[in-house]
Amino acid sequence: MASTFKRLLPVLGLLTTTTVFSSWLSSSGSGLGGTYTVCSPTKQIYTVADPERVECLGVVGGRIAAVGEFNEVYRETRAAQHASVLDIVTQLPAQNLLSYIPFQDTLITLLEKLTPGPKAIQLSPVEALYPGFTDAHAHVIHNGYMLQLPLTQTKSLEDVITTLEEYVKSHREVESNKEKWIEGMGWDQTKWNGGEGAEFPTADDLDKSPILRGRPISLSRIDVHAKWVSTRVLEIMSATGALPPSSKDDEIEKDGGKIMRRGDGNATGIFMDKAMNLIPEPEWSDSQVQDYFDKSAGMALKYGLTSIHDAATDAKSIAFYRKIADEGTLPLRMYLMANSPSTTYWGNDTTSFPRLYNYGKDERLNLRAVKLFTDGALGSWGAALLEPYSDNPSTKGIMQTRPEVLNEFVQKFWADGWQTNIHCIGDRANKAVLDVLEAVLGQEEHGEKMYEVERMRPRIEHAQIFESSDLDRIGRLGVIASVQPTHATSDMWYAETRLGSERIKYAYAYQTLLQNSPNKVLPLGSDFPVEGVNPLLGFYAAVARLSHSDSSLRGTSPHGLGGWYPAEKLTRRQALKGMTLDAAYAAFAENEVGSLEVGKKADFTVLDRDIMREDAAFDEILDAKVRATIVDGALMYGAL
Repeated sequence: MASTFKRLLPVLGLLTTTTVFSSWLSSSGSGLGGTYTVCSPTKQIYTVADPERVECLGVVGGRIAAVGEFNEVYRETRAAQHASVLDIVTQLPAQNLLSYIPFQDTLITLLEKLTPGPKAIQLSPVEALYPGFTDAHAHVIHNGYMLQLPLTQTKSLEDVITTLEEYVKSHREVESNKEKWIEGMGWDQTKWNGGEGAEFPTADDLDKSPILRGRPISLSRIDVHAKWVSTRVLEIMSATGALPPSSKDDEIEKDGGKIMRRGDGNATGIFMDKAMNLIPEPEWSDSQVQDYFDKSAGMALKYGLTSIHDAATDAKSIAFYRKIADEGTLPLRMYLMANSPSTTYWGNDTTSFPRLYNYGKDERLNLRAVKLFTDGALGSWGAALLEPYSDNPSTKGIMQTRPEVLNEFVQKFWADGWQTNIHCIGDRANKAVLDVLEAVLGQEEHGEKMYEVERMRPRIEHAQIFESSDLDRIGRLGVIASVQPTHATSDMWYAETRLGSERIKYAYAYQTLLQNSPNKVLPLGSDFPVEGVNPLLGFYAAVARLSHSDSSLRGTSPHGLGGWYPAEKLTRRQALKGMTLDAAYAAFAENEVGSLEVGKKADFTVLDRDIMREDAAFDEILDAKVRATIVDGALMYGAL
């Protein structure tokens, strides 16, 4: 009897362990059970796969275990739950405990009796569930930085001055210390005075305020391709030798920057593109970086984002992301694009720029891409054009990187295994980059291509203005166009004035870019904080080509209620794919996220209404609210 009992002890231990693991599997997660089903009585679960709509999905251990009809999903989710427990148990460091039970079916029968079934969550008939939204181009930490002194709502120069004065008066540590830097972001002179204020502001404009006069002030334009500084900053730069004389302007422009000057050669206070690096702004502290990230991540989750492609991540920010990934406190997926101001190749600096694949406790951090810059932005006349600006014939914009340097960098980055994501807005910039990519993709070694486009997945970020032939060429080469639909609806009020009636026909051509893509891939992003964080604003801009503004312009365009160049609208299905599966593909993650399929990560977003209904008014998209944001099966925002 004692001998029999002794032989049964491992079995009892196994049953106890199995029960504990199964209970954990059923209850783990932030506010959701680790094993659960979510069902929609109206089949408003959109998979971005086949079938497109299903009634239910099941989640086990942070992954999708089943999709389909309720009975099938419940059964498969239950089986996956038991399989997960069995997998854990068989790896226990014991004397093969399962050998004491003749058949695993016996254990499964016991599991059926000892463990609860999946938690069942029922959506309301109007709610809808989608794969977790991805922003394929954003600036996460900069968004948090902007929130300290946002200027995006200012509608005139006077508005900016008033906002700055109120900031000083409401921050005692700033008011009492005239040497403390004031940094803000978001001004846009194209929106001042009803769109009439097209001229850049100056340092003198800031000095007219007695409250601001004598203070170091640096204000980034909304596109972060121009900075407006005060006279005090110019004085600091002159005293330290950081402000070059006008005789150096040709050299600065050759290197991709521009200092705006008066007729007497003195700086006006506007620095563009690489010339912004001359401004000696204080470096962010570690606590500031953490604060900026926390604010941005909270906003992202609130708006249903589960993944973000961070465009232009410097070495300090990369170190920060590694730290929180190691700690397991990264709340959503981050795909980083490394960036450095260095003019020499830096892709082999594995200390500052280590390649990271599914890194961290939650495997949510990836770094395998670099961000390169070719030109500036349209709003600041910095986008590089083949012909002069229609409203400013004295300039063709700024090329930040010379084609020969770009060619060298692309070859070296690809040889070291990096994806290259290149900022291009103007038609001259897009042509130069396509020339480089076509040349490098055509290179052969021993009769075979050195680089396959499918393996390298080069991206053009923004892809705004093209020559007609280059719209065809980007598709023929298989280069990914990573676009931001809200740029089209923000720029549409002045873009034709900048470009003229002919060039505008080949700008913001999203449907054309999608149809020309051999894989029908068009990842969508926002470029926040240049635009809003809410991905539904981009969805609306893509399908409606109308203004999402809260002002009287909402729902309008320069071409009327039918949308701005409506032939370039995306369908709702195309837009949803662009902010889910296409964005995942652009980050080499299409086998893990981007659609609701068995085996993929359980990342999804629940809205209070269905934005895919073709009979719904476009305003329904703007009015939609996020009910829940789930990452790895865990509730990160809202409630279910």
